[in-house]
Amino acid sequence: MDLQLDDKKALVCGSSQGIGLASAQQLAKIGAQVTLCARNKTDLDAALETLPGSGHTRIVADFDQPDQLESAVNSHISEHGPFQILINNSGGPAGGPLFAADSDQFLVAMQRHLVCNHRLVQALVPGMKESGYGRIVNIISTSVREPIAGLGVSNTTRGAVAAWAKTLSKELGPAAITINSVLPGFTDTARLTQLMAKRAETQGTTPEQVKEAWIQSIPLARLARAEEIGSAVAFLCSPAAAYITGVCLPVDGGRLNVI
Repeated sequence: MDLQLDDKKALVCGSSQGIGLASAQQLAKIGAQVTLCARNKTDLDAALETLPGSGHTRIVADFDQPDQLESAVNSHISEHGPFQILINNSGGPAGGPLFAADSDQFLVAMQRHLVCNHRLVQALVPGMKESGYGRIVNIISTSVREPIAGLGVSNTTRGAVAAWAKTLSKELGPAAITINSVLPGFTDTARLTQLMAKRAETQGTTPEQVKEAWIQSIPLARLARAEEIGSAVAFLCSPAAAYITGVCLPVDGGRLNVI
């Protein structure tokens, strides 16, 4: 099975920590030359040191400023050449019930996720076509299949990204460019720790009790490790996954109740 990415360049967004960084590390392990992208320069520089191999770079950009992000990525392409792999990933919207959400929260979330994803695809696809190799993976959420209580804006936004990706898979397929979405379950990251604290506050319980309840809902009876999500991302970027496109792949320990 061909998993090697020795001659491929990957842009990994939201990659200074968590699932984004774990995805970058797994891609680097199978030979990709990785460019990390996030808004904190210090964190990015530290993350770069964790990548195996050499020739890795970083782009400092804020996903709340799509124009600045697009400009920074285009400048990098002009200097270093095209990417063959794009990992779309960004911090999730704040929690809270959907009915109580201010309409501006949707605009912020859609800009950070859908708009930035779309601009990056438009920037990178010409280079993928030129290279004869293209892989796009979006890291979203199991809420695409089953909405998660208390994450109303996130549920809505993630669903939009999934529909966008499925549509693009049909448009980009003739160019042999695949686009898939990975749906992480409860994963042991800083983001999950924040959600635990928020849920505990709302329910009048403790983060430990919230965590235990979540674990009891998972057939594998544990949280995911970030590198396990990253491994699924790396596989979908490999030559071995050339005939997989337009799918939403849950990596959730069996928690979803849908087939």
